[in-house]
Amino acid sequence: MKTCGATPGGPSLDGVDLTKQSVIQGVILKDGQSDGVPNGAPVASAHVRLLDSQGEFTAEVPTNTDGQFRFFAAPGTWTLVVLAPGVRKELSVDAATGVPAEVVIQI
Repeated sequence: MKTCGATPGGPSLDGVDLTKQSVIQGVILKDGQSDGVPNGAPVASAHVRLLDSQGEFTAEVPTNTDGQFRFFAAPGTWTLVVLAPGVRKELSVDAATGVPAEVVIQI
C-alpha cells in the first residue's frame, strides 16, 4: 500500500456516531520504506492490545485482512501493543469523543 500523502487508517467510520464515541483505529504495515509516507504490506496476522493509563489490559483485537483494527474506548490516553510474528511494538494514543484517533503503525 503506497499512498500520495493520504493516510490509510482503520475501517470505514460510516454509521458510527462520533459525537458519542471515542474511536482508536488504524492499520499495521510491514516492509515499507522509511520515507515518511505510510506504505508497505498490510499485516493480517497481528493482534493489537489496548492498555489503560495504568498499563492494565482492556481489550485485544486481531487485524483484518487489510491490516486494520478498531477500538471503542473512553476518552483519555491509551497504550497500543502490536503483536505480530517476531514483533512487539508499543505506542501511546490519545482518544477523544468526536475525533477518531487514526494511527499507521510500521513494523
